[in-house]
Amino acid sequence: QVQLVESGGGLVQAGGSLRLSCAASGGTFSSYAMGWFRQAPGKERDFVAAISRSGNRTYYTDSVKGRFTISRDNPKNTVYLKMSNLKPEDTAVYYCAAHHTSSSGGYYTAERSYEYWGQGTQVTVSS
Repeated sequence: QVQLVESGGGLVQAGGSLRLSCAASGGTFSSYAMGWFRQAPGKERDFVAAISRSGNRTYYTDSVKGRFTISRDNPKNTVYLKMSNLKPEDTAVYYCAAHHTSSSGGYYTAERSYEYWGQGTQVTVSS
């Protein structure tokens, strides 16, 4: 059983930056591919970024490419989402998720692929 705890959210002006962290416990972190999703008010939860177990492969939704960077530190059991040039439309609750996999290079974009979820952290971007 893996527990995930996000942190780093907050209020930022458009054009600013934030770094989200997701600390994992209760499992072998390097056995999990990780992902970030977000849910804006009144909308469904959407995929943002994913990273493979080893960290050598990443994938982003089009709207954040070039602005967001997902990374992981396996010895620290933590995955990060660095967000730059933030826009008001990035306002949402951000969730990290973990998927146990034997594939060292696989990444996953579907919400249903992930078994474990954090509680979320609010990101608000003011215009």
